[in-house]
Amino acid sequence: MVSSAEILAAVRELTNVKQLDRSELHELLQDGIYAALAKKYGPTVQAEVSIDDGRGDIRIVVLKTVVDAVTDPAREVSLEEARFFDEEYQVGDQMEEPVDFAVFGRAAVQAAKQRIIQRVREGERTRIRDEFSSRVGELLSGEVQQIERGKLVIMLNKFREAEAIIPYREQNHREHFHQGEPIRAVLKRVEETPKGPRLIFSRADPLFVKALFKLEVPEIQQGIVEIRVAAREVGSRSKIAVFSRDDSIDPVGACVGLKGSRVQAVVNELGGERIDIVPWSSDPERFAKLALAPA
Repeated sequence: MVSSAEILAAVRELTNVKQLDRSELHELLQDGIYAALAKKYGPTVQAEVSIDDGRGDIRIVVLKTVVDAVTDPAREVSLEEARFFDEEYQVGDQMEEPVDFAVFGRAAVQAAKQRIIQRVREGERTRIRDEFSSRVGELLSGEVQQIERGKLVIMLNKFREAEAIIPYREQNHREHFHQGEPIRAVLKRVEETPKGPRLIFSRADPLFVKALFKLEVPEIQQGIVEIRVAAREVGSRSKIAVFSRDDSIDPVGACVGLKGSRVQAVVNELGGERIDIVPWSSDPERFAKLALAPA
């Protein structure tokens, strides 16, 4: 049989592994115990569960009302049975029935454990969803965990438990990554699946080019220079149209950098892909001429 001390030790381990608040895990453990009680006594059972982490003790008391005739065994006890424990009981009194945690047996303890694991997973899914829903278009780093049917499965440097992939269609097919290799990609969207949120990354979308320039160009980070339009022929050529909110700052020059250092860093990440940078204009005719002009 499993003792309450052993269960609490498992709770402490989960606290460390899952990086969750201990009080939250205590709540999950209580939920699991209530589920096990419902399985043993019935769904209407009433109980009090207290957890003393310091003493390694779990105290469980089932509450039953003393009645003449029992109609709900989970919540009621006959006067005759109650007086077997204490002759002072009267109809209408509440009897407290202490429950030894060990009497649940292995199956009940397993049910409680599964409930804890389920709730922990739900909490992880919520945290991942909350963390990444607002980060679409952001450049993130990770490691190629495996290559599965053409898609790259990524382990992010942070949130390693998140499901993150680069589908085949979101890859630059001139690039070849291997398991364990570091990788950067842009978050394109967050998909909902029966198993929880799935993070879809891309190295082929124009968003990837925009994210790389944001990384290299402080003026973009500061909101002074903006990439208004981005287009891409993956593995061959990309073109961005840039605009400056400050007339004293040349948006093209800011993106090119001193001696081409900024644009070259982007070119290197794209495997030598050619990049054209043109000024954006609100005048469609003028912008068309700038965009179509040879680099």
